[in-house]
Formats: sequence, C-alpha cells, structure tokens
Amino acid sequence: MEKKATSNETQLLTSKKDVSGCNEEDDCRENELLIRNPKSGDKEEAAPISNGYSGVQSSGPCNGMGGVEDAQCTAPAGQQQLMELEDRETWSKKIDFLLSVIGYAVDLGNVWRFPYICYQNGGGAFLIPYTIMAIFGGIPLFYMELALGQYHRNGCISIWRKICPIFKGIGFAICIIDLYVASYYNTIMAWAFYYLVSSFTTELPWTSCTNAWNTGNCTNYFSKDNVSWTLYSISPAEEFYTRQVLQVHRSNGLDDLGGISWQLTLCLLLIFTIVYFSIWKGVKTSGKVVWVTATFPYIILFILLVRGATLPGAWRGVLYYLKPDWQKLLATEVWVDAAAQIFFSLGPGFGVLLAYASYNKFHNNCYQDALVTSTVNCMTSFVSGFVIFTVLGYMAEMRNEDVSEVAKDTGPSLLFITYAEAIANMPASTFFAIIFFLMLLTLGLDSTFAGLEGVITGVLDEFPHVWSKRRELFVLGLIIICFLGSLATLTFGGAYVVKLFEEYATGPAVLTVVFLEAVAVAWFYGITQFCNDVKEMLGFAPGWYWRVCWVAISPIFLLFVTCSFLSNPPELRLFDYNYPYWTTVLGYCIGTSSVICIPIYMVYRLIVTPGTLKERILKSITPETATEIPIGDIRMNAV
Repeated sequence: MEKKATSNETQLLTSKKDVSGCNEEDDCRENELLIRNPKSGDKEEAAPISNGYSGVQSSGPCNGMGGVEDAQCTAPAGQQQLMELEDRETWSKKIDFLLSVIGYAVDLGNVWRFPYICYQNGGGAFLIPYTIMAIFGGIPLFYMELALGQYHRNGCISIWRKICPIFKGIGFAICIIDLYVASYYNTIMAWAFYYLVSSFTTELPWTSCTNAWNTGNCTNYFSKDNVSWTLYSISPAEEFYTRQVLQVHRSNGLDDLGGISWQLTLCLLLIFTIVYFSIWKGVKTSGKVVWVTATFPYIILFILLVRGATLPGAWRGVLYYLKPDWQKLLATEVWVDAAAQIFFSLGPGFGVLLAYASYNKFHNNCYQDALVTSTVNCMTSFVSGFVIFTVLGYMAEMRNEDVSEVAKDTGPSLLFITYAEAIANMPASTFFAIIFFLMLLTLGLDSTFAGLEGVITGVLDEFPHVWSKRRELFVLGLIIICFLGSLATLTFGGAYVVKLFEEYATGPAVLTVVFLEAVAVAWFYGITQFCNDVKEMLGFAPGWYWRVCWVAISPIFLLFVTCSFLSNPPELRLFDYNYPYWTTVLGYCIGTSSVICIPIYMVYRLIVTPGTLKERILKSITPETATEIPIGDIRMNAV
C-alpha cells in the first residue's frame, strides 16, 4: 500500500526545530500516537497507537518516527487520555488463533445439519454444488473478513471508519444479530447439559417406558419382548426429549408458551457462568480454553465413528448418505441449500472473524489461515456425516425400516432423539452417552465464545473511554442481557421459539449484512485498495481469482441465496405444531430489527455531515481515520 509522509513528517526529517509544530491539535490527532514529554525514566516507553501496535520512542517523538532527540510535544488533555489507551491485546500463540477460528466455524450445525442436507439433496452428488459454493462463495468471504480484521485491527463497528463510514450501521446490525443468536443457541447447549447430567446412571432414562413422563404410546422395540412398531408408536427417547426435557406438552404454541423450566434455567445459568470466566479477560484466556473445546470434539468424533462402523446395519446408513442422485443437481433448491450450508458453516458476517483477526500480528499469514481453517471445517462436516449415518443405519436395521424413515427429522431432534436412542441401546451406553453430550457442549461453547467476542471487541473498540478499563464489567453485563433474552426459550414452549429464531431471525439478516459488507469493501473502499492492504501485510497481493470473487461472484452468491430464501420462506413445523402465519411475520420483523440499523445510520450520517448533498455523500464514503502500519519501529499512516 502506498504510504505518504504528512507535512509534519517531512519537516521532522529535515529540522529538529520544527517538531514543535506537533502542538497543533489537528496534526497530532491525525497520527493518534502517544505524546509524552521525555523524562529520564521513560525514554524506552512503548507508545500505544490507533491500531494497537506500540512503537518504541527513543526520545519522545511526536509522530512516532523515532529519530529525533529532545522533541517536546504536548497534546490537549482530552486527546492525551484518548492516546494513553493500553496496547491492543494479541494472541499468545498462533495456534490459539487457529483453534479459536476452527472452534467457531465447527459447531453443532456441522454434526446435524450437513449430514441431513447432504442425503436430502442427492447424497454424494450434493458434494459437487457444496464444493463449488465453498470455492467461489464461502472461502473468499472468509478470507476477506480475516484480512480486514487483521489489517485495520478493529471490531465490527469502528472498522468502518477506516473503510466506508456510511456503512457503519453494519457493525450495529452484527451486534444485534449476535445477541439474538446467543439468546437461543445456548439454550440448545442447556438441553445437551441436561442430557449429560441424566447420563450418569447405570441405565439411561430414555431406554424404558416405565418413567413418570411416559404415555401409553411409548414403545420400547429394543426390549427383549416381541414388540411391534405401529403408526402411533413413540420411542422412549422421543418422550424423554419432548415430555421431560422440553415439556412441550405443557404449551399450546407460541401464543401460549407456559411457565419456565427451572431445570433448564439452572443448566443455562451454569453454561453462561462457564462462558463468562472463559472470555472475561480477553483472547489470552479464551485462547487457552479452546485447546480443550476445539480439540475434544475430534477425539469423540473418532471414537464414535469407530463404534458406529462396527454396528450391524451401519453400511445401510453410509450407502444412503453417499449414494449419488444426479437428478437432484438439476433442482435449484439443491444449489440454494449448498450455498446456505457453506455460508452458515464458515460463518462470515457475525463479526467474529473480524474480532479474532484483529488480535493477530500485522504480518500474520491470514491467507494460509483462511485456507486451513475453512478446509478443516468442511472436512469435519463430511466426517460427521459418517458418524451420524452409521448409527442411523443401525437404527434402521433394528426397526426393520428404511433409513429414510429413521432420518426424517432434521435439527436438534436428530441428535437428541434418534442418535441418543441409538447410543442408549449400544453396549457401554452410559460411557458413549457421556462423551457424546460432552462433545455437543464443547462444540457449542467455543462458538459461543466467538459470537460474544464479536460483540465485545466491536463495542470496546468503538467506546474505548467507557469500557477499555472495564472489560470484565462489560462482559458480565452482556452475559446477563443474553441470559435474560434467553428466558423465552426456557419456557415449556421454548423449543418453538428456538426454531423461529433459527429460521427467520438470523438467517436472512446475516445474508443481507455480508452482501452489503462485500459491496462496501469491493466497490466503495475499492478492490485495488483492499488488495494493496493485503500485500502490505503478506508481501503479495491476491490474484485475479480472489479479486473476481470479491467484486462479482461472492456478492452474486449472497444475493442469490437471500432472494431464494425470501421468495420461498420455509413453512415451519415442530413436533405436531404447525406455525401459524403470524409467526412468519414475527420472524421477519425480528430479522429486520437488526438490518434496519444500516439505512438508519446512513440517513443519520448524511444529516450530521456538513456541506451540500454531494459533499456529504463524498465525505461519508471516504475513510475518515487512517490505518497505521508497522515498518520496523516506524509507524506510518496508510492513506
């Protein structure tokens, strides 16, 4: 990226006397470096600067050039307070960052959604559109966010001052979306925790029909008695999930959610407590926790894969999972599902990649990181399919049914009913149940760490005076807000709320946010400028493939998925409850409540900016804050 010296910098190189020109407030603010009068005890003191790097000052230079002795500069008191913020935190090790990103990208959806979507849309043939969408849509967007976060070293809100200020509303929309996700995603982990606690018994409670919550339709076809499976039969695992864990029979739907389940409330409270003490100190703390939460699921997946492969009928599930149905490739919905799956799996648009990358060292190879982490994520989804479908094949063998009948449910039901039931009827069922639900918890925890860190970094970077010294207090307040926001999902009808939020409140909103983000970077900030930024960090510029994807293919990819979703919204059904029409309207209203921040901020920006309409627009699309880049011990503004 081209670097130009300011007038002060030019004078500094030619004359010591002119250094006092730094007293002018505008010049000092432009560089945003720490300005101190040299003292005997602080000649080697680190100077915090706007993007978190620290420069060593030999004699207190005003503009960070470091080559002038006895420079005397002063700054206004308010500005001095702004400049004396602590240095930006960085990852302790590169592997901490990689594990955190992998842990964020690999979540519960990899275990249930990808296998189901794959077999539903052509089995092995689905891998073709999935791979194409990953190459031309998901991975370029993933790479773009890592590069943006690492170069500008800011969260999802303040970063827009350095890219295109009029799009700053994107950052506020991202924060709202993350709060919505935290309001329902952690409830699913509360269900898993309930199962985990219930698993510490010699006989798992969802193996028999003799419990207080069972009904007359409960049919235990795994028993030694000759029991026939009828149209009205309900497995003990399903009744445990619906009547004991969720207690949905005590709710009539979204218009009558019923009371709050105190058991799930305690589970969720414990989960949020773990989350708080994992992220309250910053990425140096969470970077250590992910060594467990990001690696443990792979150990469990391997154990379950080996166990599943040895079960009778496992081959039936694998065959059903991968059997190609080439005709499916002619259907538009298959390509839409592939695009949506890869997008939500990699997870750009939630502010997480921006936040995590902002704590990297400036010259970290984020290009290599993007390729490694996205590949690991996709491969994890593929392997998870074998783990799930070997067990579904076993279930089909035991029920004497087709695999399609066993695997007709998607979403959490696939894990909490079908897979849980299969585990319960394996030898050493208690052991496998414990490690399986521990795996679900760890998969969910590091994704929660990441989602909340996206909000925390965004707010702390935008309001450093208020929260930079009070991170622990802010995180505590955020956790409390998320817990209170989750109360509706803890009711007897909470599962209906979770389904509504999952389908409507976040999906279309995130797609819209990332579409506008891609347009803002490629078309307003400029693809040439962005590629120069990447070259400044990595030493090489992105090739034509990446440029074409960022300028055209990725935005079209996002527009295609968004329009397909909006033109054909899903008809929701959960258990025996059909969602009424007004719930669809409610879902879109919740989703719109986050995206509406973008046009509102655009209008606000144009109103408060002085000048004619043309001047206001030009000022609003021009970066207002320079990004400083390190060159040895010299820090220069990139303009």
